[in-house]
Amino acid sequence: MRTPSDILRLYGARALRGFGDGFAIIILPVYLAAAGFSPQAIGVVASASLLGTAALTLITGFIAPRFELRSLFLAGAGLMVFTGLIFPAAETLALVLLIAFIGSINPSGGDLGMLVPLEHALLTKETADRDRTAIFARYSLIGSLTAAVGSLAAALPETLVSSGWSRLSAIKLMFYLYAVLGLLAALLYRRLPRDHSRAADVPKAALGPSRNIVYRLAALFSMDAFAGGFVVQSLLALWLFQRFNLSLEAASVYFFFSSLLGAMSFPVAAWLAGRIGLINTMVFTHIPSSLCLIAAAFSSDLTVVLALLLVRSALSQMDVPTRSSYVMAVVTPAERTAAASVTAVPRSLASSISPAIAGFMLAGPFSGLPLVVCGCLKIGYDLALLRMFRHTKPPEEVLRSG
Repeated sequence: MRTPSDILRLYGARALRGFGDGFAIIILPVYLAAAGFSPQAIGVVASASLLGTAALTLITGFIAPRFELRSLFLAGAGLMVFTGLIFPAAETLALVLLIAFIGSINPSGGDLGMLVPLEHALLTKETADRDRTAIFARYSLIGSLTAAVGSLAAALPETLVSSGWSRLSAIKLMFYLYAVLGLLAALLYRRLPRDHSRAADVPKAALGPSRNIVYRLAALFSMDAFAGGFVVQSLLALWLFQRFNLSLEAASVYFFFSSLLGAMSFPVAAWLAGRIGLINTMVFTHIPSSLCLIAAAFSSDLTVVLALLLVRSALSQMDVPTRSSYVMAVVTPAERTAAASVTAVPRSLASSISPAIAGFMLAGPFSGLPLVVCGCLKIGYDLALLRMFRHTKPPEEVLRSG
């Protein structure tokens, strides 16, 4: 039985990771550009990071039933520390690619990585069906709010530069801060109780009766993830820097409000899902956000572009808590960790391909092409999701309709 204090520790660790991701996704392309890497090379680094995240997340999901959760949580926090300490020492593309692949810095705005399926399964374990979506909304809210504050922290290097620091040294300091956040997360995970009963409860297969539905969802999520990879926040920031000469300070303010709007949408998503259902909430908020993204690609006015992107931010993340809640609802308890992992992996594996393609598109004659491709693919995903799963309802919706 998990105590409320254990859940609060998970929320605290999520907050630390969110803050770190908030500034890391902005300073990563700035650091690589300052180190002399081209947009194409930066796109390849983003792909390597997402590919490595996918591999580790998948492995974690399948081995989790055989290991103590607390040990896996500590391993994930240790990876954050390692990444923050080693990344500033990398100077060659080969070394940067290696660290990006095995490290924890994620160029996407979403919460990906080995810790995600572990936290999802743990949060769901003692949560009633009627409260599940609200729990995930709160979890996502904490992550997005702290990521918003982290986006503001991305302006710190500019302040240090004005005080006499070199640009590279100021940015490297942020990586060391990222390592400190990993250490603090480890202290929280370390206080989770040991689970000595897991060895006796190991299932024969990580996925059993829900295998088919999990694989179908994973296939659809791979399409969504591939689309999202064209506009991971690091590349979106690079597009704004190049097309509109946006300053780092202005970018940090934009991503702060972008994250804030996304965070504010999570409680709304939970409320909306209680009235129209999880699948409908995911689809009918996602499509308008994609249309805003496509429109932004064709605008030459920075104010209009930022306004469209902010509207997109207010809508595009409403499928985050609803998607997590839906996956946990339609599988058996023993399959939750593996299901969370298998459906999360496409969010990094499939999206690991598209940033490299987007990097070349950004250097082409129409730099907004990645935004158009992303929007069109996401609309196709939404329509396919609605068609395939509109009749597969979670327990609370079955009871409500009955």
